[in-house]
Amino acid sequence: MQALLTGKSALITGGTAGIGKAIACLYAAHGADVAIFGTNQTRAEEAVREIEAAKINPSQKVLYVLVDVSQSKEVERVIQELLTSWGKIDILVNNAGITRDNLLMKMSEEDWDLVLNVNLKSVYNTCRALTRPMMKARAGTIINISSVIGLTGNAGQVNYAASKSGMIGFTKSLAKELASRHVRANCIAPGYIETQMTEGLSTSVKEAVLSKIPLGHIGRPTDIAHAALFLGCDLSSYITGQVLAVDGGMVM
Repeated sequence: MQALLTGKSALITGGTAGIGKAIACLYAAHGADVAIFGTNQTRAEEAVREIEAAKINPSQKVLYVLVDVSQSKEVERVIQELLTSWGKIDILVNNAGITRDNLLMKMSEEDWDLVLNVNLKSVYNTCRALTRPMMKARAGTIINISSVIGLTGNAGQVNYAASKSGMIGFTKSLAKELASRHVRANCIAPGYIETQMTEGLSTSVKEAVLSKIPLGHIGRPTDIAHAALFLGCDLSSYITGQVLAVDGGMVM
């Protein structure tokens, strides 16, 4: 297998489980140094063990930082420390995300603010901290993990849909700002993927979901990871400002 990310360094938020961990492991398997952000010490330690096991070179660096990505100053401080230590961050993957589902008439202001802060403000925080270094290096790629819900909407998820569609508009605008410095920004919009966020769905809900997927099965975190590998490596060097739906054909 050709290593597509040798010499690259990647930062992945929400990298301790599910999609984020799958991306981190695949990046390590393609030669990248990998840093993950998360909020759970136990999950982070387990993720690091899996990422370490995926490395193809003992010299590759792997680390985790427990950080609240919704907090601007905290994110700025940690990223600056990482830049000082590593010298550069070539790939940023914004994967941190939560849900607090409810109908709008029943949704608390706290649940609205929490989802927008974790899912969307975090993207502002990390991108703002890395924009200047990437522009100065005249290289870098940003991958924001949105959702098909950001494209279609979904009853009971106005906060989640707003955060994910906001991420798409953010990414397209940022791509236009950074393109002249050869920095790319793209979105991946996963469909229904086997993660902790979806495993609690009832059988009837899962059946309803499957009926909307032309390929006939729920996706896996590795499906998203392979898309993130493509957008993170030089094979996609002429792609920016795009939304890649990885959803089994749900949104056509």
